[in-house]
Amino acid sequence: MKALGQEYFYNIGVSYKKADAEMRGKFSVSKENQTALLQSAKEKGISGIFIISTCNRTEIFGFANRPCLLIELLCDFSEGTTKEFNAICSINKNQEAISHLFRMGTGLESQILGDYEIVGQLRQSFKLAKSLNTTNAYIERLVNCVLQASKKVKNTTKLSSGTTSVSYAAVQYIIKNLPDYNSKNILVFGLGKMGKHTCKNLAEYTQNKSVCLINRTEEKTTEFVKEHKSIRKSVIEKLSTEVNNADVLIVSTGADKPTITKNNISINKELLILDLSMPENVAKDVTDFDGVSLVNVDELSKITHETLAVRLAEVPVAENIIETHKTDFNAWLNHRRFTPAIAVLKESLESIKNDEINFQKKKIINFDENQAEILTTRFIQKITTQFVKHLKNDETSVTESIEVIQKVFQS
Repeated sequence: MKALGQEYFYNIGVSYKKADAEMRGKFSVSKENQTALLQSAKEKGISGIFIISTCNRTEIFGFANRPCLLIELLCDFSEGTTKEFNAICSINKNQEAISHLFRMGTGLESQILGDYEIVGQLRQSFKLAKSLNTTNAYIERLVNCVLQASKKVKNTTKLSSGTTSVSYAAVQYIIKNLPDYNSKNILVFGLGKMGKHTCKNLAEYTQNKSVCLINRTEEKTTEFVKEHKSIRKSVIEKLSTEVNNADVLIVSTGADKPTITKNNISINKELLILDLSMPENVAKDVTDFDGVSLVNVDELSKITHETLAVRLAEVPVAENIIETHKTDFNAWLNHRRFTPAIAVLKESLESIKNDEINFQKKKIINFDENQAEILTTRFIQKITTQFVKHLKNDETSVTESIEVIQKVFQS
């Protein structure tokens, strides 16, 4: 299936399936760079593109003659190289790319099966691309179909039962590994989406009243603690002091480089650090200190076998829902692709039919025009049916087919 002339619809990217947290961090694209990447794509003449960059994946969906054009864009606006990308990448084309987006948007490709945080991230990614005019009718229709499928999967299956995310997994890790977790001093550093969810999960799943929150922008912290009065606010200038008072440190700062280093930690202190950030925001050498334990996103993404079993049982149901919505999208796509070519062919054949009937009427006595009309119409229908089969071939170019028809019938 070619789209928009000689272009194909591609998906290229890296994810937790082949890349560890450190490597995914290299290909992480900041919000600012996502905008720059899309603008650069538009300047290069790419007709439709959007990008998703989360802690578990960075992926580009877009039209190109070759996937290397999209890969170059990703490497230009991240810290990863082409060589590194080739070792850990996934590349999908046309129907494979469509299927991948459906599976991703319904939680089937999430590191924690059924995690629906990706749905909000997909909406934001599409919204950014649309605001920069890097979407087209194909992408808009596809994303809408994916979101419809996602909504139905969420509402009619148990794929998201006991909704689990990295922030949820962090709290569950504390509960499981610290018997007296309700009496521990917990410090949350960073109030992005992940930090907010972590604080809310702490409030919902524990009775801990010793949670402290620090964010670089103090105004955000002030507003948040107004609504969550059980959480204490502190300031960035007291970060090291608060870390030294903490038994558990949860980091979700979303910075490009580590925000927690050895300089923030006292020697000979028991401290559990959960790093929810991507790229990782805690320097790995903090574990040189005795008593300091560091857990990253990959470790937090492990969920219990029982929960996974429930969700796995729902996968076939979710896949059936996906198939229905994917079929609807392809029906729309085929109609959109085939209509111009079929119209050109039918117009040409109808013209030949009318000329021939008019010619035969003058030449043949008692010419049965009605019978001729029925017969030729059936011929035209059979020819166009065969032509549709030709157009459905994945390697067929609709544009080239129209050009051939015009050359043949105009000669």
